[in-house]
Amino acid sequence: MNIGFDNQKYLQMQSEHIRQRIAMFGDKLYLEFGGKLFDDYHASRVLPGFEPDSKLKMLLQLKDQAEVVIAISAGSIEANKMRRDSGLTYDLEVIRLIESFEKIGLMVGSVVITQYSGQPAADNFRKKLQNLNIKCYIHYMIEGYPANVERIVSDDGYGRNEYIETTRPLIVVTAPGPGSGKMATCLSQLYHDHKKGINAGYAKFETFPIWNLPLKHPVNLAYEAATADLSDVNMIDPFHLEAYGVTTVNYNRDVEIFPVVSAIMEQISGECPYKSPTDMGVNMVGNCIVDDQICKEASWQEIIRRYYNCLVDLKRGNSSPSVLYKLELLMKQAGIGVADRKVIAAAAAREEETGAPAVAIQLPDGSIVTGKTSPLLGAASACLLNALKVLANLGHELHLVSPDAIRPIQSLKTSYLGSSNPRLHTDEILIALSISAANDPNAARALEALPLLKGCEIHSTVLLSAVDEGILKKLGMHLTCEPKTK
Repeated sequence: MNIGFDNQKYLQMQSEHIRQRIAMFGDKLYLEFGGKLFDDYHASRVLPGFEPDSKLKMLLQLKDQAEVVIAISAGSIEANKMRRDSGLTYDLEVIRLIESFEKIGLMVGSVVITQYSGQPAADNFRKKLQNLNIKCYIHYMIEGYPANVERIVSDDGYGRNEYIETTRPLIVVTAPGPGSGKMATCLSQLYHDHKKGINAGYAKFETFPIWNLPLKHPVNLAYEAATADLSDVNMIDPFHLEAYGVTTVNYNRDVEIFPVVSAIMEQISGECPYKSPTDMGVNMVGNCIVDDQICKEASWQEIIRRYYNCLVDLKRGNSSPSVLYKLELLMKQAGIGVADRKVIAAAAAREEETGAPAVAIQLPDGSIVTGKTSPLLGAASACLLNALKVLANLGHELHLVSPDAIRPIQSLKTSYLGSSNPRLHTDEILIALSISAANDPNAARALEALPLLKGCEIHSTVLLSAVDEGILKKLGMHLTCEPKTK
């Protein structure tokens, strides 16, 4: 992989910047943590060199100072809102997050149920947490939120919320997904701390958009592509421009809510320490890009992938034309098109040549290998084997897995397991390759080349099975598919 981002520099600079922000307020800092803490694959795709768990590693450098509070809205619990990536409802995702944080040594202090108005499902979830010996607090719906500042900053607003007892100077407020009330949780705590005479502050940690990159930089456009279904829009921070005469980038929701946040903080403590939403942020990612061109090219690929993912979602009934229109506009703004994704044309040419579904993979050196559908293998499996042969410097005609070894697996699938498709999926061919590797040095060499597929671009001329998609994702490959089944 070509590296465009210095991950080690990021870990050091980001943790130091957060320490400075804690010192700015004295006793306590509530840090609203946006985006994914675990497995931030979007960041790792558009910033090659950024490790998916970088934000966790950064927090681990502060683990003696940090305490995690997880916010979840009562409405999300009541509606059984689900994360698409994990397939877990938000309440189960909270449990998973707690276990994951504690496993790596981060302290989880409590859970707060926000926007509560008597939802029975929220009551049941609170009892479940209490049975697990997890502290749980309630924050209520506030009439007129967020515009009615006088009511919000009063005994009938934040004052009605249960005060979250914390023991450390850095309180990381995270959530299972958007709309969970992280910011309101932080501001409610500021209100209570001020009344208790505790010097506390608030800051926001969002990786994207990157405030010190240009508005239309491909990395920032890729963020808009990633959030096209949320109607997020990158924009120049007008408050920062007015206060300092410096152009920075933020996104519409933070810009729109800033006057309210500023008024609330003034009402709480007499002044707002920030002059702009950019001031509130602590993100140092933009300072750690070491090769801008590599990050641009990676971001262009991400935008095209998002476009294809939307085509697939539309085919499956999981998106809308308006999202597709926005992605098309973003491609135009970036000056790119599907022709800039070379694996698309290569896969299409192989499909036309063979008259059957095909797959193409672009290897780290830029070369492209393809795979066709055959009686023994699906196109993804064939392409995977072909790519491993190239990476292991093996001849194309070499059989890494004997056809005589494949046929019994096909018989098992069709005769005993009820499958109508005898061709081997990617998981099945990799297991067969592993078995061959026990006695065949060439198969062993091919198997050892698997890590080299990480970061490779791959395109299929048809929709792949969930099994194939999952295996390619685990290998770290970047997949797109045509929105058709044959």
